[in-house]
Amino acid sequence: MHKNIQKTLILLAATAATTGAMAHTGADVGTHTHIAFMDGLMHPLTGLDHLAAMLAVGLWSALSARRLWTAPLAFAGMLLVGALMGLAGVNMPAVEPMIAASLLVLGLMVATQARMPAALAAGLVGAFAVFHGVAHGAELAGAGNAFAPLAGMLLSTVALHVTGVALGLALRTRSQWWPRATGAAITLLGGVFLLQMI
Repeated sequence: MHKNIQKTLILLAATAATTGAMAHTGADVGTHTHIAFMDGLMHPLTGLDHLAAMLAVGLWSALSARRLWTAPLAFAGMLLVGALMGLAGVNMPAVEPMIAASLLVLGLMVATQARMPAALAAGLVGAFAVFHGVAHGAELAGAGNAFAPLAGMLLSTVALHVTGVALGLALRTRSQWWPRATGAAITLLGGVFLLQMI
């Protein structure tokens, strides 16, 4: 089982390394006029920032949360709210830095297996999810039918949370080194993204 966890983490790292650093640059806002369900389904997988954040929410929930699905459901729900805000043209300051900051915080939560009340956890990940959602929604603005790709994006998000929960459940029965190393890697990734913005 230990080797299976290693292989899974290596596969995730290799997959992530082949994707773009960030799922959005801000330069293509409103330019995706011909997108469909599959485009939305793949969108969270094409940027390492979104991929890592969504996996981290599931990982942390499995490692530390008393209510396993509270944080993932809060993230998915507020991601949708943020995406609808982006579609409506709502501008929020510091979207990209907040997405990077979400990786810093979520990575630390995974590494330390921080415990907090369910409402606080839901509020924290939900706040981060709004920024992730606004970034996605702004890119979908101008699409002929934005709701099909939004549905795909939400489905992919939930799938990433489930994957994170499954990995977390496997890791928590193993050495404490694995959660700490995984969380540290996510935190480091957030730091790299923040440095790229300076």
